Amino acid sequence: MLSRVAESIYWMSRYIERAENVARFVDVNLHLMLDLPVGMETQWQPLVATTGDDEVFAERYGEASQEAVIRFLTFDTKNPNSIISCLRAARENARSIRENISSEMWEQLNLAYLTVMETAEEWAMAEPHEFFSDIKMASHLFIGLTDNSMSHSEGWHFCRLGRLIERADKTSRIVDVKYFILLPSVWHIDTSFDDIQWGALLHSASAFEMYRRTYGLISPTPVVKFLLLDREFPRSVLHCLSRAEESLHAISGTPLETFSNPAEQRLGQLRSEFAYAQVKQVLSSGLHEFLDAFQTKLNLVGADIHEMFFALRPVEDAAANGQVQSQYN
Repeated sequence: MLSRVAESIYWMSRYIERAENVARFVDVNLHLMLDLPVGMETQWQPLVATTGDDEVFAERYGEASQEAVIRFLTFDTKNPNSIISCLRAARENARSIRENISSEMWEQLNLAYLTVMETAEEWAMAEPHEFFSDIKMASHLFIGLTDNSMSHSEGWHFCRLGRLIERADKTSRIVDVKYFILLPSVWHIDTSFDDIQWGALLHSASAFEMYRRTYGLISPTPVVKFLLLDREFPRSVLHCLSRAEESLHAISGTPLETFSNPAEQRLGQLRSEFAYAQVKQVLSSGLHEFLDAFQTKLNLVGADIHEMFFALRPVEDAAANGQVQSQYN
């Protein structure tokens, strides 16, 4: 597979997952408004923190009000992490590789993009739950069509690899925000307000029902364990890293538990770190520090994937003439 095709598939998938996660976070925060105790205000600044765009938002919008945050994260074309920007980038990547994806995938992605483009901002503000539910459903449909209409060969594995790395990153960020930023005061710990916030965190990862089946009552330690270290839940960090590692090895043909390039080595080390981690040790040593280090390492995995599979480089064609030639995939 050409490196430009692989890169477009990889980033197409990442952008779609990113758009869905933004819609998920905003929708959960809107529902949170209905459950908060009287006198409590919904916090919108942490949503901007999950995308890492705090400085850009503050410079352009100032105070993090509901209207400003929703506009910034949804319709702001100058924000590269807004829903409309992500869907546009995903569509452009898909358009350049139409012959490598199914027509159903293209039609679904194109429909999602046009739907957002044609949606009046006023209507989205008036009916936000319906709008964000449509975005999430569009992503789910795209993933289903990808699994059922695309050959599970290299292209499919690049698609899954991009989606899982993006998902692991966003799950870690929302957990980090809850622990490090979201809780406004120590006086709210172990109160109904705290329970509502932890429930909102689970809802933001579509994890509420599966968590309750596994642990029952909501408590911070098992919530963190479920979202970071659970092996079966599809949005937990460990599950994402494990499945991403499988796809990376399927692409290179290297057996699991071995490595043939820096991306496999780094991702394998990161997956092992989570596989053998204990939640009490993570919390006692500092959850924020643990997740901050994880996000740095995950960015390095992304850089290694780019260098290994997408970067342009000269290739020595010794069989032809023994000289170094510039050959770009």
